[in-house]
Amino acid sequence: MFVFVCAGCGAELTTPLSQVALPVHARQTYGNGAQLPVLMRSGTFAVDPEPWGGPWRMWDEIDPGEAEARGIYAPVHALSDGTPGASVIAPGDIRGTRLIPEKRGGACCGLDGAGGPNMACEACDFPVAARVDDCSLWQAVRLGSDTVHRVPVDGAHAAPLSWAELVEEGERTPPFEPIAPWGGLGPGHYWSWSPQWEAAAGHALAHLLVASRGQPVTVPEGAAADMFQRALDALLPAGAPKRRAVLAGPEQPSPDAGVDILLVPVHPRTGRAWTPAGPTASAYLVPLPLGVWLWLVSPQPYLPVPASGRIPQDVLRDDPLPLLPDYPLRVDRATFQHTLVRLPAVRSPWVRTILENLGHGTSAALF
Repeated sequence: MFVFVCAGCGAELTTPLSQVALPVHARQTYGNGAQLPVLMRSGTFAVDPEPWGGPWRMWDEIDPGEAEARGIYAPVHALSDGTPGASVIAPGDIRGTRLIPEKRGGACCGLDGAGGPNMACEACDFPVAARVDDCSLWQAVRLGSDTVHRVPVDGAHAAPLSWAELVEEGERTPPFEPIAPWGGLGPGHYWSWSPQWEAAAGHALAHLLVASRGQPVTVPEGAAADMFQRALDALLPAGAPKRRAVLAGPEQPSPDAGVDILLVPVHPRTGRAWTPAGPTASAYLVPLPLGVWLWLVSPQPYLPVPASGRIPQDVLRDDPLPLLPDYPLRVDRATFQHTLVRLPAVRSPWVRTILENLGHGTSAALF
């Protein structure tokens, strides 16, 4: 456990927090005017290794060697020159700070943190953090690596749960959820594909393309096909032979020896992907958030009516039934691009062509 203290005066700025992996959807911008929930669970923090917000440099101002040193292997519109390594927490876990009104910036409905710290230490007035709560952004507070210090606190440091324990807990992420417009849930909310699923699809699709080696790829029928097959068929050439991707992970049967690609879960605390043993140890691992992976391997049925009998008198009814989306899942393009340009294989001409054609022709309908 850690608390974060002001680099200016040493005042405590957070409750005790445990470190976890940064969620895949941390940088996602979703929809138009949507009100997204809090990014981090209360009592946790994650370190974002990359810069956030301004100042910015356009791609033609950056030497290719510098970009590769930062782990970026293909052109992007611009790169942040902010300080990397911010610690991301839930807004409810911040203490002893005040907002800086003049640092609101040009956000739409709230704060976007793009202009640097907009929260100051109450004790010494030193700018320490950026609050993010604008529409279409996940709500969070970003503590600058150069404005706060992380201090260990007394108490038990719980070991990460084992894979078996995580599977037993079974915290699945449903593929559909109600999206609230700015102002909260109400008559204007609508049911949509989960933003977390769209971001997870973008992150994993980049890895699937690299794993394909330019050949067609098949994924398991069902939810995995809903998530990936349409995009794979559009972005990769048709024909044979086809590379095969299967779901693999803890408490699952061992994949066949001939499988090329494994869709595996990522540990939510350590950020490490599950790794197989035996004949499939050399397969390409495509990482998925644990909650999404759990749903893919064990989807939960939606029962519009009781399986038998009548609804008990003390159970709240959920009719009318939610209006599920009538369109296929759209991959989050920004997450896909952010991931793909950071994979060295993007330097291959066929991958670069896919990247350059984003938003044009057939690929435009996928995102």
